[in-house]
Amino acid sequence: MKHISVLLNESIEGLNIKPNGIYVDATLGGGGHSLEILKKLDKGHLYAFDQDTYAIGKATERLKDFNNKTLIQSNFSFIKEKLNELGVHQVDGIIFDLGLSSFQIDDETRGFSYLKDYDLDMRMNKDATLTAKEIVNTYERQKLADIFRAYGDEENAWKIAGMIIDRRPLNTTLELVEITDIANKGMKGHSAKRVFQALRIEVNKELEVLEKALKSALELLNIGGRLSIITFQSLEDKMVKSFYKTHSQMDYPKNIDIRTFPKPPLKTITRKPILPSEIELEHNSRSRSAKLRIAEKQS
Repeated sequence: MKHISVLLNESIEGLNIKPNGIYVDATLGGGGHSLEILKKLDKGHLYAFDQDTYAIGKATERLKDFNNKTLIQSNFSFIKEKLNELGVHQVDGIIFDLGLSSFQIDDETRGFSYLKDYDLDMRMNKDATLTAKEIVNTYERQKLADIFRAYGDEENAWKIAGMIIDRRPLNTTLELVEITDIANKGMKGHSAKRVFQALRIEVNKELEVLEKALKSALELLNIGGRLSIITFQSLEDKMVKSFYKTHSQMDYPKNIDIRTFPKPPLKTITRKPILPSEIELEHNSRSRSAKLRIAEKQS
């Protein structure tokens, strides 16, 4: 399937791009957002990150007509370190698209899909060592259940964890689906969706990575610089929402002229998240759970 960038126009407009500015696409993926940023730049420069070698290759081809770009193969948790190595210490805008790329989902060999039978992998970075197979075959029952509950909101977490222990070793995606089909029989939606999401988050340490990246992004932004972040699941959205709220509010003493106090670091641009339009939903069903939140550095 061709990768379709979600909330493309809204997220790019949210960056309020300056033609001579420095911008970062923290999640290069298929290169859709990077392409639109580059179209708006004149003497500016784009730095784009992806830990997936396949994504870097695809984007290199797609963006070949632009010389004012630097593609960096790295997890975006190292965004500050990698940019500093290149002599970049301040930027004018950063975009995060936290969903899986379509070519990652559709490549069944990566083990992200519960619809085809392949190795339980789920690594976004193929050079990483931890896989979903290792997790289901080595973690104790309590730890498995905690992951399924916390990262997937799985009601039958304890039951599924126990069934996994009893049926070890598990090697393929459909072996795991056989378990969730039994445990979640009669439930709405695919039986394995929540468990697969939880495993993917654990394999790639997605929440820890995002927490570090958000802090780095705030430090990197120039005054007036924008953060444009697209999430696809509730845990990430809550984290982004909380981050914006924490850094856009200050507790002022009562009966004090607040004009004498410094402004909080961030100003939230979107009071509520921007959701995909009906037209986008018709053309790309995978955008259904997407939410866009935008904030601006002000101090």
